Amino acid sequence: MTVAHRIRRMTGWHWLAFFGTVLGAWALLYAMQVPGDLRTGAALYGHDFWSALCVVEPGLAGYPTVLAMWVAMSAAMMAPTFLPALATYEDLIATGAATRDGFLALLAGYLAVWLGFAALAAGAQVGLAGAGLLDPLGGSRSALLTALLLALAGAYQFTALKEACLSKCRQPLTFFMQHWAPGPARAAAMGLRLGVLCLGCCWALMALAFVGGTMNLAWMGLATLVMVLEKLPEIGRPVTRPLGLVLLAAAIATLVAGTG
Repeated sequence: MTVAHRIRRMTGWHWLAFFGTVLGAWALLYAMQVPGDLRTGAALYGHDFWSALCVVEPGLAGYPTVLAMWVAMSAAMMAPTFLPALATYEDLIATGAATRDGFLALLAGYLAVWLGFAALAAGAQVGLAGAGLLDPLGGSRSALLTALLLALAGAYQFTALKEACLSKCRQPLTFFMQHWAPGPARAAAMGLRLGVLCLGCCWALMALAFVGGTMNLAWMGLATLVMVLEKLPEIGRPVTRPLGLVLLAAAIATLVAGTG
């Protein structure tokens, strides 16, 4: 069955819930964006602009707010990469082997893993910002930090762990055949397992949010597209390693520019 045919079959309340989650997360990220005029002011006047603008209570704009942003980012960016597995599960619903309740349980298990990642990433952002390594928009101020993140993500593209996780994500039917058992509880467990595999595929690319800026919607959109393409068997295999080379080259260029 082709991808186009599967997309045409995506009807029903469970798909409305899925796409509602994705659209709601993107809408929340858009609402949390710093207005363009403030970004322009910050570019002109630097960090002092933010200090002069206002003093924000840490409890209001500290970890809880950053966590909410990372939760929304994880849902917005990672749920679309889960689409092949959900489409395969939809086929199993059509055969009577799975249920629509199991669909939502599968999705909930998957997103639970990324909720944990969001908690860790938010802590990292607060820590890096406290150390003066991130600007108020969540982007790196340090050429060394930027180069390290790019090099880490680039090198990870060539690892056996990355390839093993991608191979599982690219063959969701094989995964379900290996781990199948009926019932929503089992579907949630499979969602957790798939979430861990997806995290193994994407954590290093997600860490590049500290390079592009954690509130940069253009970066988020590009990264989401790359991670979706990586999980498509016909497209992903030619993309993964060349992307690693590009990231490693960017790391070297950043390091040279920062020390030049």
